[in-house]
Amino acid sequence: RLEPVTVEHYKAAMVLSGAGDALGYRGGTWEFNYVGPNIHQELQELGGLKKITVQLPGWPVSDDTVLHLATAEALITGKTEEQLLDEVAFCYVKGMKDMSGRAPGNTTAFNVDRLKPGQKGGCRVPYNSRGAGCGAAMRAMCIGLRYPNPDQLPSLVFVAVETGRMTHHHPIGFLGSVASALFASYAIQRRPLESWGVGLLEEACPIAKKVITDSGFAVEENLKDWDSFSKHWKYLDLRGISDGKGPVTWPDPYGVAERDKAYTSFSLSGWGGSCGHDAPMIALDALLGAGSDWEELMNRAAFHGGDNDSTAVIACCCWGLLYGTKGVPKCNYSKLEYRDRLEHCAKKLYALSH
Repeated sequence: RLEPVTVEHYKAAMVLSGAGDALGYRGGTWEFNYVGPNIHQELQELGGLKKITVQLPGWPVSDDTVLHLATAEALITGKTEEQLLDEVAFCYVKGMKDMSGRAPGNTTAFNVDRLKPGQKGGCRVPYNSRGAGCGAAMRAMCIGLRYPNPDQLPSLVFVAVETGRMTHHHPIGFLGSVASALFASYAIQRRPLESWGVGLLEEACPIAKKVITDSGFAVEENLKDWDSFSKHWKYLDLRGISDGKGPVTWPDPYGVAERDKAYTSFSLSGWGGSCGHDAPMIALDALLGAGSDWEELMNRAAFHGGDNDSTAVIACCCWGLLYGTKGVPKCNYSKLEYRDRLEHCAKKLYALSH
């Protein structure tokens, strides 16, 4: 049984999320290496995960952690509703100034440039039929840390949708944001992993739809493409968890090469984890397969030939909420870039959520 969540779990979630990002990214060389077995080969040559000290200059965090921090730093102001959205937009604009060597996504960069925090309607960008990337999903986990309780689900979904569509204004994009935030809240609630996907589709997505219709903004375009997100979650059938119970069914074998193939099959672009639906999906797949084993989690969530820093940033945040830093080599996170900021946000989020 898992122990109840403490501030230490919150700190582990934020810090390990950054560590997973930095490890998957490896200064860009692993994020853009599309062959999982090659990454594992290089990992062996480095002496394996236990030998990696995650620190600058070789292991910076990517755009994922910078923008996850931006979301968190807006949330810890304690603002809500429109004031919060304004603050998030402001933090995204500020975060984009810290992107040297971090490979920010084009959709994110383009749309943050259009945000006008402080102006009426300044947190909104037009609907984008190409806004399906994972840029909103990779920075939303902390929303679940802020609104962790079942009765806070409407707040969690509202914030995840509206901050998500500041850059990724397409259901696949901003529902990815809902998924990451929701999965973090489920980890805090100690909900069985097998039920997370069903909860997303049956509990959170209907609320998200209401957020869109109530907003009166780009309603028609969003409703027209609404099912594009859920139809990709046939994944739940593949794993035998569409009833929310399991047991989980795995392909055999399901090693590095097989996972690369599976992750590619979940994707839209042939790059597993690069979209709003498959980044949280691969994170969930890794969590289901790894249990409490950090190294196994990294093998599945970070060291694959897809958008591996984005799948890792989500998976490692949830894993930290479940297990803390137990069994994680200190060298993997103690010298992490921005560790202090991540821990500061964790403490504040914990206080706000209680």
